[in-house]
Amino acid sequence: MAARQILVLGAGVVGVTTAYKLAAAGHEVAVIEGEHRAAMLTSFANAGLLAPAQGYAWASPSAPGLMLRSLWRGDQAIKLQPRASWRQWRWMLRFLRECTAARHNTNSAVTTSLCQFSQLHMNRITRETGVTYDGRDGGLMYIYRSAEGLANADRKAAMLRSQGIRLDLMSSDEMVARDPGLARLAAHAAGALYAPGDESGDAHLFTNALVEKSEEMGVAFHFGTRITRLVRRGDALLRVETDNGDFTADDYVLCAGVHSPDLVRHLGIDLPIWPVRGYSMTVPITDAAAAPRIGGVDYENLMAYCPMGDRLRVTATAEIAGYERGFAEADFAPLLDKARPMFGHCADFSNPKYWVGLRPMTPHGAPIVSKSPLDNLWLNVGHGHLGWTMSGGCAAIIADLIDGRAPNFDVKGLQYDLA
Repeated sequence: MAARQILVLGAGVVGVTTAYKLAAAGHEVAVIEGEHRAAMLTSFANAGLLAPAQGYAWASPSAPGLMLRSLWRGDQAIKLQPRASWRQWRWMLRFLRECTAARHNTNSAVTTSLCQFSQLHMNRITRETGVTYDGRDGGLMYIYRSAEGLANADRKAAMLRSQGIRLDLMSSDEMVARDPGLARLAAHAAGALYAPGDESGDAHLFTNALVEKSEEMGVAFHFGTRITRLVRRGDALLRVETDNGDFTADDYVLCAGVHSPDLVRHLGIDLPIWPVRGYSMTVPITDAAAAPRIGGVDYENLMAYCPMGDRLRVTATAEIAGYERGFAEADFAPLLDKARPMFGHCADFSNPKYWVGLRPMTPHGAPIVSKSPLDNLWLNVGHGHLGWTMSGGCAAIIADLIDGRAPNFDVKGLQYDLA
């Protein structure tokens, strides 16, 4: 296909990987982003786990109970903070419809397959560009405190194993033998599921390193450029109006995370995306020999952890609230109470760097990666808590679709549905 002028809307990890893949396909690419640099919102301080083994959809038979209990208990994996917003309630109703066992299994099969496909493309991008981002291979550890929790997780993992994801059942001693940095946890854990194919890294570092590589390929990045309106003519997008002037292109790719629905609603495009808050803190590692070698999740403490160079990142919470990103230090007290006993011997928690991010979630958990109802507007949105993991594959799918090629992935679970 002849080279086209393509404008990518958004420079998070999804937008930048999309720009890179389109440039690699020979197109003339520009990116507009309201922040002063790339990956300053959802991609800034996420959990850092590149985790196909965590590709389960959040909508499950247990989710409604978690949401209900969260109204009076603060220890639930999914928390509900009701807002006076019909859009939030409409999203929650769609989410609840996806919480049957059958829908959970179907949705999880889609997201897991996409994560595996995307990991291949992420590794390809890393090889092609040589970008560094405190990346670590060697797997991830999924820890369970109780024997019952571990047994349930092992049974649930049958779906992942059926798709070719390796998950090794480990006793607490075997877990520590694989990662000596978990030695202090051995007496308090029944064991773990170890996913040797999973990886980790700093999405913010990766994205900004990829910006530099993309610029060398001719991609133009316009930071500090806020979109004010998308203007259509007939069945096509005509221009993008911003506070730095108008932009036009042959094709447009929407990668604006939680802000995507607001940008296209007036065009008659209904994106079922709602922000889900997540909390993270980053602390310096003080004893590398005693720190964990690989990342993972302490499931019964509902906490993810990830070593990143000389730093340790700890994350928790899926809070269905609104678009607020403000926080008080007290909001992180539960996370500190869980993290210090595990890692206080090897990391300094006296002055954590706190962050709150908004995950762009669809009710079913899969992103929307497809053509929109407009002829020249493409959608790469709604990646939720797996945007870092899914970004490479979704970018490849968009590049194939724009070039008129059939992607090497079954995209029927990723289609935009006007209804």
